[in-house]
Amino acid sequence: MLKTFSLSDVGKKRTMNQDYIFTSEKPVGNLPNLFALADGMGGYNGGEYASLRTVETVTKFIEESKATTPRKLFTEAIKEANRVIRAEALENPEYDRMGTTLVLAAVVGDCLQVANVGDSRLYVIGDDIKQVTVDHSYVEEMIKMGSLDRESARTHPQKNIITRAVGADDDIESDFFTVRLHKGDIVLMCSDGLTNMLEDSEILMILKKERDIASKAEALVEAANNSGGKDNISVILVEPFA
Repeated sequence: MLKTFSLSDVGKKRTMNQDYIFTSEKPVGNLPNLFALADGMGGYNGGEYASLRTVETVTKFIEESKATTPRKLFTEAIKEANRVIRAEALENPEYDRMGTTLVLAAVVGDCLQVANVGDSRLYVIGDDIKQVTVDHSYVEEMIKMGSLDRESARTHPQKNIITRAVGADDDIESDFFTVRLHKGDIVLMCSDGLTNMLEDSEILMILKKERDIASKAEALVEAANNSGGKDNISVILVEPFA
């Protein structure tokens, strides 16, 4: 039986939480379950609105879509969210340049179906920790080109610059992944408020140490805050075969 727990925290430095999370263990449209995490950006309350509106749009689209494959559902839902965010930013000057990251996931049979835009991440944790998504960020591009190593990327002054976001351009390209799941695996979706504060090895250690799913999520958020809590911290944990 699938089990999930989610948590979103404002952190220690921000006054507003611009992250938004959605979890459904029950079917959403043609998907048996659905998990979404968005990290918004933009002045005033633009980031807060962008993440909320994007997740609302995506879930509504999936609920009503006739498409049956996760790839098609996710890709088209993200395009629809991008269209909505672009249109509303044009209509409302206070929402100018708003945008958001987005990670979508669904457990279908023994596979995890994943789509992402931006630098919010999805990991699968078994014996080890594996990052499934690839950040759409300036530092990730530099790593690919060989001009920056991963260790230096963690403290690079431009590590928060993302190269793709919902609402950034008229056209949007999302990545899609399928991962085979095994008994005992845990899925972690998170905003960069977690991963900028904790190393992957620290995340793995916390998830192995804590027994139940709620304690795991709470311990991750607490550790990120203890490391500085410089941004909003959001986590979704899923145990596919609990």
